[in-house]
Amino acid sequence: MDVRRLELLRELAERGSITAVARATHRTPSAVSQQLKVLEREIGLPLTERQGRGIVLNDAGKTLARTATDIAVAIERAEAVWEAFVQAPAGEVTIATFPTAGQMFVPGLLAAAAAHPGLSLLVTDRDPPLNDFPRLTNDFDVVLAHSPGRPHGWRDAGLAVEELLVEPLDVALPPDHPLTAREVLTPADLVDETWIGVPVTFPFQHVLTEIERVTGRPPKVAQRFSDTRITEAVVARGGGVAILPRFTAHSAPIALRPLIGVPSERHISALTRRDRLERPSVRLVIELLRGEAAAVER
Repeated sequence: MDVRRLELLRELAERGSITAVARATHRTPSAVSQQLKVLEREIGLPLTERQGRGIVLNDAGKTLARTATDIAVAIERAEAVWEAFVQAPAGEVTIATFPTAGQMFVPGLLAAAAAHPGLSLLVTDRDPPLNDFPRLTNDFDVVLAHSPGRPHGWRDAGLAVEELLVEPLDVALPPDHPLTAREVLTPADLVDETWIGVPVTFPFQHVLTEIERVTGRPPKVAQRFSDTRITEAVVARGGGVAILPRFTAHSAPIALRPLIGVPSERHISALTRRDRLERPSVRLVIELLRGEAAAVER
């Protein structure tokens, strides 16, 4: 049964005539009659009977009209629930973050989300290779990702990309290293250093690649770690120098110096599937992340 035809039946029960229904629903009387005949064919029973020059509902029609009222109430209730969902972000939002983004954003994000009743965040740490960040959007509503430059490829993959922050990548030195006397460093200053690197598929590797391009000499990489806290600890004990993010490299006594002459930064973005971005709760989380990124920059 078509809900719109049931609505016409309900209107007839309330208004008493085809003419009144036609006027109320902006149809012609013949169009209303035609739709009621179709409804009778759908259910296999007559719903009206002649009374004078017009028609009225018979017992079957009255019974079905009461059902049509129940359906109309249910539809209005469903629309009200949906409207409330759209206007008031609620529900669980799942987030994947790489470790240093978690350090920067997650504590403040959780505190900000607590001010929104009904919103629940479930955060998981993930640290995949650069090309694997988009795949995480199949399993998480929001994915915090980083890349050497502007992530055009992620948009090409059909994802919504909110660029949150551009973070400088500095040279980390042991506290007693001679290069700490300099305010900034160049690739030429670093050609003889031993490096503590990252896995070659991680974004920081592009800085070492650029240093090699500029100097013509491949960096001597002694160890590779994905966890920056391990890298910091090794550098602090004199095990080598490293490229580390400026805003979160503070877990060990090291010296950070800006690097000039090669691109040395990372772009931090929030990735979402476009269908999930239609959810008000996901849009709210993106808004809160923008606020946390602004606070980090300040």
